[in-house]
Amino acid sequence: MPERVRASSAHISPSAHYTGYVWYRHQLADAAFITGFGRFVHAVLSPVTWAARVGFGLDLEQLLLQRHLQIDARLTAAIEQEGVCQVVEIACGLSPRGRRFTARYPQLRYIEADLPMMAARKRLLLGREGWLGDQHQVRAVDIFATEGKQRLGALFAELDHSKSVVVITEGLVNYFELALIESFWTRLAEQLREFPRAIYLTELYPDLREHPRYRQLRWGVELVGRLTRGNYPLHYRNDQAIVQGFKQCGFSQVTVFDPSRASQALGLAPSRGAGLVRVIEASV
Repeated sequence: MPERVRASSAHISPSAHYTGYVWYRHQLADAAFITGFGRFVHAVLSPVTWAARVGFGLDLEQLLLQRHLQIDARLTAAIEQEGVCQVVEIACGLSPRGRRFTARYPQLRYIEADLPMMAARKRLLLGREGWLGDQHQVRAVDIFATEGKQRLGALFAELDHSKSVVVITEGLVNYFELALIESFWTRLAEQLREFPRAIYLTELYPDLREHPRYRQLRWGVELVGRLTRGNYPLHYRNDQAIVQGFKQCGFSQVTVFDPSRASQALGLAPSRGAGLVRVIEASV
């Protein structure tokens, strides 16, 4: 893979600090997950996000919480109803999910993975708090690498292939053009076929041009792009296109969730309109 393509994934890291602070604000993360940069960015953006919420009805934090808690709900179901005991969270950033779920489910093996610099930072954070061990680990991964220790195959080689697994990516997909992220999904599906049961959970923002808040969403997308020094393309026009796209990448069963429809069940305020984010559960 050309170096310029792999390097593009570096655009993701700045937003990890912002979302890390959002999780803390909403009691989803310990104070250890806060960074000075995350607190600063949140303070700087507060007037902007307030204006978007009041003027346009676009609540950025609500969208982040919807996707995060919907993924949590599906992971909980996989653990409690299907007996999954292995989880890999790719592009983990400063997500607190690994800490919360390993504390809740002692039988769970949870591997967090990210680009080397972010992985080192996450490893230091978890190690400092005494949260690392055989149950909870951090690894470096480059989702576009096709050889070397950071490729997907090396990451999954550490797992028990006789047991089921859940793979999570959150806040990753829309940083890449569709063809590029579909190449990752295709290679991921190939890896997941080696397990008796494998579930992939992710979120994406579809290109919902008929949505009444589409113009506001595009504005928000452009803001995210500027903050992360990259693009933030929207993928697929509707739920049917999402299902078709994932199946073309090698997933046999695909379910699309609109978290706005389950806001109250997720512990959030009722959504005022149709949702803008989707959570996908795909299996091979």
